[in-house]
Amino acid sequence: MSRIGNMPVPIPDGVEVKISGNAVKIKGPKGELEQAVHPDLSVDVSDGEIVVSRPSDQRQHKALHGLTRALINNMVTGVHSGFSKTLDIYGVGYRALMRGDNLVLQLGHSHAIEVVPPPGVNFEVIPGDRANRELVGSVVVRGIDKQVVGQVAADIRAWRPPEPYKGKGVRYRGEYVRRKAGKAGKVG
Repeated sequence: MSRIGNMPVPIPDGVEVKISGNAVKIKGPKGELEQAVHPDLSVDVSDGEIVVSRPSDQRQHKALHGLTRALINNMVTGVHSGFSKTLDIYGVGYRALMRGDNLVLQLGHSHAIEVVPPPGVNFEVIPGDRANRELVGSVVVRGIDKQVVGQVAADIRAWRPPEPYKGKGVRYRGEYVRRKAGKAGKVG
């Protein structure tokens, strides 16, 4: 039995749900999202909740049951309150700034990296604080689609992942970077 799939998804105030065939369309104050549902599964709206049900206990149906419920829950959360990921930039000479809607990163490459946000995603740059000299700034990626926000954040981090010796690079807020000892001096 899928514990996730059996839980109903509560519909908050201001969110509309439309089900047509095997497509679920959810509209809220932040925007609108649509998701195709596997034809074997059924999605129903009753008493202010979305309920996903499966036809049998086959392995594939069980997996799709939990997946579909999680995707619908993420859609409801996204159009109601949105998602965000914060990336911290560490390193001397590294910086981030906004040019219009685009994010411009200087991460030690020979050129500046310009990141164009996909539709429904926007960036915010927060300058570093004086207390922590290593943190030169932060980038907040915001949007209503959890998958797109996560992918954009992963693409930005991939330009300069944190290195293990000095910890320089782009990392998620709260990410722990395991540090290595540098070269040991010659003994003798």
